[in-house]
Amino acid sequence: MTVTRLHTHRVEKPWGRHKLWPGFEDAPEGGDPVGEVWFQEKGEDPVLLVKYLFTSEKLSIQVHPDDAYARAHGYKRGKSEAWVILDAEPDSTIALGMRDVYSQEQLRQGAIDGSIEDMVDWKSVKADDAIFSPAGTVHAIGAGLTVIEVQQNVDLTYRLYDYGRPRELHLDDGIAVSNPVPYVAPFVPMEAERGRRILVDSDAFVMERWTREGSGTFKAAPGRPVWLVPVSGTGRADGEAIGPGGVWLADGPFELVLDEGSDVIVAYPDKGVLHSPW
Repeated sequence: MTVTRLHTHRVEKPWGRHKLWPGFEDAPEGGDPVGEVWFQEKGEDPVLLVKYLFTSEKLSIQVHPDDAYARAHGYKRGKSEAWVILDAEPDSTIALGMRDVYSQEQLRQGAIDGSIEDMVDWKSVKADDAIFSPAGTVHAIGAGLTVIEVQQNVDLTYRLYDYGRPRELHLDDGIAVSNPVPYVAPFVPMEAERGRRILVDSDAFVMERWTREGSGTFKAAPGRPVWLVPVSGTGRADGEAIGPGGVWLADGPFELVLDEGSDVIVAYPDKGVLHSPW
């Protein structure tokens, strides 16, 4: 495999929407709203997963474990994740970390009595914001958002609070893995030249945003894949047309051509995986 278009999997959610985003077919009126679209390779278990999120309500207040805790409980990896905001209503927010330093006992009580909704730090967000949420960060995605999410590939969420919805909570595990302190944005390198900007530079994965035109051959070692997520514009990856609404997985060297006005999210699981001619 060199470059492969990933299969899409639409996930219905009570907080989702019927009207989605250019490149995606809207959910039928009268049917259940779609909250997520996952991009996967059938039969494979890659280390990263790319999703689109479409929200009309707040998602649950939740937390994810780190690699050590997840592996101790039978999972391959923990879950750090990052979001790129494509569109946001004027009052849209994301809860990220806490407003103060809390003990785990205070966090548990807040989850039980609902005061956790005021304990988390609801931050205003807008289109083009990029946010990294490392494992252990208490968080919640708000309403009115269209988001690209890049995450470590594991279906493992500990739900702390869900606004009275009749869904299971996971207080014991969730409290155990939470770091109930204010969020501090991690350092990332300054904007690179020629339209290549690093958004996330972590041990879990690296995420970049390329806004440029041109062509080049990119070196990615076999077994260390690169995800290409076109936001706008057109281009070709190893001769195959790419564009919004799809995600492509490159394993090994590949040629990428980006046309004028192209905007692409690029993610890979290890630092130093991608060697770019740009």
